[in-house]
Amino acid sequence: MMQWLVAALVIVVVGLAFVAGYVLSRRGGRQATPDETLGDARLEAQRILARAEEEARSKAETYRDREDATLEHRRVEMGSQESRLTQREATLEQRAGNLAQREELVIAREKAAESAVADAEVAKEEARGALERIAGFDSKAAKAELLETVETEARREAMVLVRDLEVRAREESERRARRILGTVVQRLAADVVSETTVSVVPLPSDDMKGRIIGRDGRNIRTFEAIAGVNLIVDDTPEAVSVSTFDPVRREVARRALEKLVEGGRIHPSSIEEAYEKSREEVEQSVRDSGEWALLEVGLTKMHPELITLLGRLQYRTSYGQNVLNHLVEAAHIAGMLAAELGVDEKEAKRAAFLHDIGKAVSHEVGGSHALIGAEIARRFGEDPAIVHAIESHHNEVEPRTLTAILVQAADAVSAARPGARREALESYVRRLEKLEEIAGAFSGVANVFALQAGREIRVIVDPENVDDLQASDLARRIARKLQEDLQYPGQIEVTVIREFRARDYAR
Repeated sequence: MMQWLVAALVIVVVGLAFVAGYVLSRRGGRQATPDETLGDARLEAQRILARAEEEARSKAETYRDREDATLEHRRVEMGSQESRLTQREATLEQRAGNLAQREELVIAREKAAESAVADAEVAKEEARGALERIAGFDSKAAKAELLETVETEARREAMVLVRDLEVRAREESERRARRILGTVVQRLAADVVSETTVSVVPLPSDDMKGRIIGRDGRNIRTFEAIAGVNLIVDDTPEAVSVSTFDPVRREVARRALEKLVEGGRIHPSSIEEAYEKSREEVEQSVRDSGEWALLEVGLTKMHPELITLLGRLQYRTSYGQNVLNHLVEAAHIAGMLAAELGVDEKEAKRAAFLHDIGKAVSHEVGGSHALIGAEIARRFGEDPAIVHAIESHHNEVEPRTLTAILVQAADAVSAARPGARREALESYVRRLEKLEEIAGAFSGVANVFALQAGREIRVIVDPENVDDLQASDLARRIARKLQEDLQYPGQIEVTVIREFRARDYAR
């Protein structure tokens, strides 16, 4: 490459020299000969070539010196790197040797530890054998005795803890429940009414009984066949009783008989006419009662068939309490309870209002009125939460929602308030006897007393056989047994009393 560059410079210089000689000769006044011109140009070219060679040589030497310095520097660096690599290899070899020594040391220590553990196990077994010989029983018996002691202490501590927790939880829950229920009952404005299921039609005189019976009993047979009831014409002065299992049918018959007595003319055609008018009046009264109850509770959008069934409950009673009034009352109570607890008030009202709907047809369909009512509500498109609250309000189905619990509470409050229901004396006495019988069947019970019309039972236990912790457990078991075996409105308080008396004589 350098040779080609020098040749190109020579050619250029020769050309320039030739041109310069020609120019100078023209300026001197004569024209130089070609040989002179060529000679001058050659001399000039030689001088330029010499300078160019000198410069090229100088540059080549400079370039070579620079390359030599660079190579030397790289050679020094490579030597330094080789030295560092050698040093690292030596360090790694030293570390590998140290690791090998440590591994040998660890293995030796592990063997020593295993030997020490084996010696300790042997010593432990020897010590255990010596202790067993001294104590007179083996380690398994000692362990079993120790576990039994610990288990007994743990069970007793657990019983104490459970009792304390139950006491605190019961006090807090009772305090809050009393506050909420007290607020609800104070806000509830309901009549204290006890109804009767006996339908008696007064007569203006005993002569009217003969007209009702008719010639050869024709009128009374016609009336009983059309109305589907039984007329009881007994020795009661100036009165006739209407008997049937259907309260609506009984109301129709009562009204029809009143119309016949008021008109005075009693024969088969008039009986049929009075019955039809009374039936229409009762049907209209049923619809009006259902709509009134719906407006009273403040609910809307209910199936017309449900409203009719609700209206039929106007003529049905439970323990002397009007069922429709009970539903309205329970709906108000459930709504207030829901408002106090901060849950859906409308859902609680609707569930409580429909919870006894099964009583409207319970004499026509077999089964519990709670399950029948749930099926009716499901058939007419009620929400599943409402259906569940209806079917679980007597615990035939385990309640799973807060609405179901509120319906149970509202039902109990409405049924348990003073004057809401009445029971026959015989049934009342049987229930008290059953309460005392169930509580007295538990071991350790000395006496049982039913108080407050069966709302509370007090159980006196033998203090030598039942301690304080067992008394708490006994109260819980008696309450659970009463829930399983009895049906009752409201709740029953179980109080277990344990009294220990120490007696001695001074002589």
